[in-house]
Amino acid sequence: MSGAGSRLAAAELLHLTIDKRRTLDEAMTLSDTYNELEGSDRGFARAIASAGLRHLGWIDRTVQPFLSRPLAATGVEIRALIRAGAAQIWFLDVAPHAAVNATVDAARLSRGSRSGGSFLNAALRRVSEAAPPATVLAPESIWPDWLSAAFVDSLGTDGARALAEAQRQEPALHLTAKGSPEDLAALVAGTRLPSGSVEAPGGAVEDLPGYADGQWWVQDQAAALPAKLLAAAPGEAVLDLCAAPGGKTLQLAATGALVTALDRSAPRLERLKENLSRTGLSAEVIVADAEAWDPGRTFHKILLDAPCSALGTLRRHPEGAWIKTEADVARFPGVQARLLAAAANLLAPGGTLVYCVCSPIAAEGRDVVNAAVTNGKLVRRPVPPAECPGFEDCVTPDGDVQTLPGPSRDCDAFYIARLAASGV
Repeated sequence: MSGAGSRLAAAELLHLTIDKRRTLDEAMTLSDTYNELEGSDRGFARAIASAGLRHLGWIDRTVQPFLSRPLAATGVEIRALIRAGAAQIWFLDVAPHAAVNATVDAARLSRGSRSGGSFLNAALRRVSEAAPPATVLAPESIWPDWLSAAFVDSLGTDGARALAEAQRQEPALHLTAKGSPEDLAALVAGTRLPSGSVEAPGGAVEDLPGYADGQWWVQDQAAALPAKLLAAAPGEAVLDLCAAPGGKTLQLAATGALVTALDRSAPRLERLKENLSRTGLSAEVIVADAEAWDPGRTFHKILLDAPCSALGTLRRHPEGAWIKTEADVARFPGVQARLLAAAANLLAPGGTLVYCVCSPIAAEGRDVVNAAVTNGKLVRRPVPPAECPGFEDCVTPDGDVQTLPGPSRDCDAFYIARLAASGV
């Protein structure tokens, strides 16, 4: 298919994610235009859409003065093509004339955008002459205003900017080894990170050595920290609450612990079971609501990876900043508080409970834990920096862990607290 076809597919992906509030993965399955592409054309369409989503706030703010009407009032097809064109010019190093001409040609391929070609051409020519957004806008303005304010409130300006700068880059592929990280690094021609995770070269995951025989699984290095901080021992009974899709379950099972993995989603637990089978690890898998589940026993070690906004994973899913609303995020703290209370009721005297969320928003992490501690249900077991190799500077004054990406550390943003039953 022509270069215009790639641009049209990219615009359709942007429309489905931003306007229809689909994830990019969902959009790629739904877009006929995208699925008709092959090889490098398909890869280019995805690259345009990804760049557009990573920089959407910058694009919309910078493009608006070039338009004769508000961007929000522009037809959805033309709006998506404007965003796709700007992404090529500003973030993919496509020659401006090629980006403008091919994107305008793409408009002619669709009935919904055919009549807007002149408007699109004028807008993109002004884009091609403008200073790139990176030279005039703050990094955190890549997000909606409400989200930028929430990140600054939770992380401070420097923390929010670190998160924004990381979002602009494609994340690395991290693996967790079933056995030795050093052996895995050698096997996949990767790099062992200080955290113990392995950074692997790119390409199809299934094609990497050791995948088929279950020697590793994909897991961001920050996501691997909570299970490590639980310090499960061989033969120890461990409860993994909200376990699906299972990366932390695999970690716990690999220690030789007797793992009970519980989640309310049966379909998501099927993926967990598939990974247990592939890796040859074992766990008891239970479909149940963690808030109501009563096993008639307690556990010495509990991991609660609570449902959250997932706003710490915007490097991998930048559309999350635009398909979630402030109201969507506000519903999580209540659920998280109830789950933490339920987990506390299942914790044996002297036991350890690790609470984590893949979100840096204080209301989902620090505030939930502070409330539980204030209510007397739990006490903190502070994490010393030495237990977090590669993340020593992420330990907070309270002894919690708030991971953040930085110039020398590629990771998602996770909040982690290690707790014990009060009175212990």
